[in-house]
Amino acid sequence: MMAETLQVLTSLILGLFVGSLLTEGTILVPYWRTLEPKTFLELHPTLGPKLYRYFAPLTITATLLPTVTAAVCVGVGSETRWHSVVVAGLVLLILGIYFVYFKAANASFETGAVGVDGLPAELKRWATWHGLRTVIGMIAFLISLLALVNP
Repeated sequence: MMAETLQVLTSLILGLFVGSLLTEGTILVPYWRTLEPKTFLELHPTLGPKLYRYFAPLTITATLLPTVTAAVCVGVGSETRWHSVVVAGLVLLILGIYFVYFKAANASFETGAVGVDGLPAELKRWATWHGLRTVIGMIAFLISLLALVNP
């Protein structure tokens, strides 16, 4: 019973997480790319911390919950343990991408170190990496749903 409950919670949090990533990627990122670089760099020290306060707890929860779910499902021998293990691996990959790319890129926006001339190319790179993690998140979410309907 606990494994099934955790799987439902995993799907719920992944749905919220992926929906948030999609919103950021389809609304915020295109908007940022229309701004003059100087304007973006002036706004980011205010906007960045707000996004961080939203995404940090969501990302942590969307990583920890599927990982705990996988451990419990493996531990109890759940029929959906492999679904859960794959989902946990995918969310850990998303977290890894944050540390490989986003942590430094976001800091360069916040401090302005990216510079006015470097910003357009960096925002393009940022959007590409964001698209990758969104697709990975969508796959994780769909697999989590499969675990609910096809044990």
